[in-house]
Amino acid sequence: VLWSSPGEHRPLQSMCDQRYRGALLLFLAGGAHSAWVAGAVSGRSRHGVALAERGGSGGAGRGASLCMVQTVAPGATPGAGRAAAPSTDAEGPPLPLTAGERFALDEKTMSPAALARREEQLERSYELCREITAHYSKTFFMGTRLFPPDKARAVWAVYAWCRRTDDIVDKPRADRTSLRTELTEWQRRLTDVWEGKPYDLIDLALADTVRKFPALTITPFEDMIKGMVMDLDQNRFETFEELYVYCYRVAGTVGLMTMPIMGTADGYTEEDALEPALALGVALQLTNILRDVGEDRHRQRIYIPQEDLRRFGVSEQALIKGVRSDKYVALLKFQIERAREWYKRAEEGVNMLSQEARLPVRASLDMYSSILDKIEANQYDNFEKRAYTTKWEKLALLPGAWLKTRPK
Repeated sequence: VLWSSPGEHRPLQSMCDQRYRGALLLFLAGGAHSAWVAGAVSGRSRHGVALAERGGSGGAGRGASLCMVQTVAPGATPGAGRAAAPSTDAEGPPLPLTAGERFALDEKTMSPAALARREEQLERSYELCREITAHYSKTFFMGTRLFPPDKARAVWAVYAWCRRTDDIVDKPRADRTSLRTELTEWQRRLTDVWEGKPYDLIDLALADTVRKFPALTITPFEDMIKGMVMDLDQNRFETFEELYVYCYRVAGTVGLMTMPIMGTADGYTEEDALEPALALGVALQLTNILRDVGEDRHRQRIYIPQEDLRRFGVSEQALIKGVRSDKYVALLKFQIERAREWYKRAEEGVNMLSQEARLPVRASLDMYSSILDKIEANQYDNFEKRAYTTKWEKLALLPGAWLKTRPK
C-alpha cells in the first residue's frame, strides 16, 4: 500500500517517484520469488512490506521521509505456506525454490544452469542492498564506495539488515504489543541467516556475507535488536552512561559487524581496533541525536541526558516547544564537544585498519562529523533547520581524508 497521508492513496505511477524508490526496493525484494527450477516466478509472498510516507517533523521546508516497513508474520518459518519441498513428481512441475532453499543447496549437486541462476539472484540481492544504502544513508554510502567491491557489497548487506531492523520499530502501529512479536520473529530470522537459511531476497546477501566472512559473529546483530527494544521501553535517559548503552546497541554494534569485513593492518588485531570502532559508532549516534532533536521532540522523545538538561537549566517543556534560548545553545555546545571527543577516540583506530579500509572509514568519519559544523553554522537551531552536508561538500572532504590515512 502506498500513501502520503492517512487515507490518501497514491496512484501506481507514483511508485516511480524518487521519494518512494527505496521502500519500493524492499517491496520488490519480498513480493516475488524468482525461480530457477522451472524458470517461473512464484506469486506467493511470505512477508509483506508496507510503504508509508511520514510527514516531515523536522525543520522548516523539509520533505516527508520514507518509512520502510517490513511486516513479519508471527510464527512464520522459511517455507511457510509452501505445499512441499521442490518435487520431481511427474504429475506436475516442481515448485520454485525460495532464495533460502536455493542458497542452502550443495553446489556440487547443482547443474551449471542452476548455479548461474543462483549467482544472478545473489547479484540482484546485493544490488538491492546497494540501492537501499544509497537511498537511506547518502553519507555512509559515499564512504562505502571507497571500499574494494567485495567489501563494499558486504557492508551494504549489513547496512540493509540494520535499516530494516530500525524500520520495524519506526513504522506506524496502533500498539506496541505487535512490535515485540515482530522483533522476536526478526531475531529468529537472524538466527536462520547465520544457519544459511535466508528468509527473503535481501537476507540472501547477508547470508552470503556471513559465509564469505566467517569471522562475523551474530552477537552485535542481536545487540542491535536489543537496542530496538530499548526504544520501546525508554524515551528518556537519566545519565550519559544510560545513553551510551543505547548508542552502543543501535550504532556501536555496526563497528563490530563490519570489523571482520574491513580487516586490520599488520601488527594490529581486531581486539586492538575494537574500542575505536565502538567510539565511532557512539560518535555517529550522538551526531544523529543532535541533528534530529527537532524531529524527535514531535514524537515526545528526548535523547539528551536528563542530567545535562538540569545542568544547563533547560526544561523538557522548553525543548519540546523548541525554545532556542541561551541556555539551550550552551547545552548544545556541550553536546557537540562531547560528540567530537568520541570522534577523536575513533580517529586513533583508523590506521589500525587494513590499508583498503582506512580511506572509507576516515572519509565517513569526516563527512559525518561535519554535520556538527553545520549545526553550529545554523546558529544551533536544530529545531527548525536540519543540518546536512551537500554532495559537493562531502567530495571536498575526500582529499583531506586521503592525506590523513597516508603513512607518516
